[in-house]
Amino acid sequence: MTNPTAAVRARVLSLPSGELPAYVYDLAALREHAAHVRAALPPRVELYYAAKANPEPEILAALSPYVDGYEVASGGELAHVAKAVPGRPLAFGGPGKTPAEITAALERGVERFHVESEYELRMLAELARQITPDSRVAVLPRFNLPVASGSLAASALAMGGRPTPFGLDPSEADTVVRLLTDGTYPHLEVRGVHAHLASGLRAPDQLAVAESIVRWAVGLTERHGARLSEVNVGGGMTVDYAAPEDRFDWVAYGEGLGELTSRYPDLTLRIEPGRAMTAYCGWYVTEVLDVKQSHGEEFAVVRGGTHHMRTPATKGHDQPCTVLAVEDWAHPWPRPAARRELVTLTGQLCTPKDVLARNVPAPGLRAGDRVAFSLAGAYAWNISHHDFLMHPRPGFHFLDGVHAESAAGEGAQG
Repeated sequence: MTNPTAAVRARVLSLPSGELPAYVYDLAALREHAAHVRAALPPRVELYYAAKANPEPEILAALSPYVDGYEVASGGELAHVAKAVPGRPLAFGGPGKTPAEITAALERGVERFHVESEYELRMLAELARQITPDSRVAVLPRFNLPVASGSLAASALAMGGRPTPFGLDPSEADTVVRLLTDGTYPHLEVRGVHAHLASGLRAPDQLAVAESIVRWAVGLTERHGARLSEVNVGGGMTVDYAAPEDRFDWVAYGEGLGELTSRYPDLTLRIEPGRAMTAYCGWYVTEVLDVKQSHGEEFAVVRGGTHHMRTPATKGHDQPCTVLAVEDWAHPWPRPAARRELVTLTGQLCTPKDVLARNVPAPGLRAGDRVAFSLAGAYAWNISHHDFLMHPRPGFHFLDGVHAESAAGEGAQG
């Protein structure tokens, strides 16, 4: 799913210039990928989708048959996901939860709370006493666990194993578990442990981290005589933008998790992938507006830019892309074309940081040609600074193999 699928290619070439740029999502490809991931996982591994990666309602609905629930990290995500996929289990995570957000989650019957601090635990306990006095709220304290030296060296983004604002410090673990087991908070029930330590890890590294989390969690709960029924080992499966064909090995990961669960027969594991679920099903598509030379290099300016897809600027990578040649040229003025082998693709913003991909092999690239940037199905539109320079917003097209749905310019709320 790196090059545009046939359905995406056809849609890209059929769109009028005035409807570009646009996001095009192949929902059939997404379902196929999600089914592959689900089939690779053993029965006692639950799959929750981290909605922050891409909260489009069509994406959430397409994933629904393959996931056990959704992880949300704000009151806004909570309301949005609950509306898009009503009745599905939700887990509420993320630092800095407000009383209003926790109240809303309790009123909606959220399945799990990932507690990030002792203060948050006390706030949740009091609000649960007020709002759900006749039931117990399931809690998984999130811990920023120590890890073996170098074990997160390959990660693209570390949320644990070092000083970060995420989770509880391990030194607080005994205090927190004691509060949850000694009757101090009768409206809370400790179900297990949550630890999302890094993003961008391959299957062997993910398995090593998962095993260390489970081993630590078992030791913690055994010290307190508590029953450990769940361990959430987070997400962070790698998506390699420099080598998009090199995919996360879900089969090997599932086999490793199966071996891990076999050693703990009463334990349910949960994973929360986001980017690795949806990145490959989305394309940001646009057209070339101009081709020019500057100090010995060649640049192509495309409609849109990093205000629509911030990912390459944020992560400092070149977004993989495919050039789709367009023969028609309707204008009376000459059509500019690249004279070099390598072209840097930039957007329309008044900043040199508005670069989507550098040194793309695109000999003969012309104004009017289309470009499809792949791996745009996660952390793209929804993390971008949409209104900078007030350019038009992109359209949204969802292709599902039966019929296509479009939501021009509506974005993540459409």
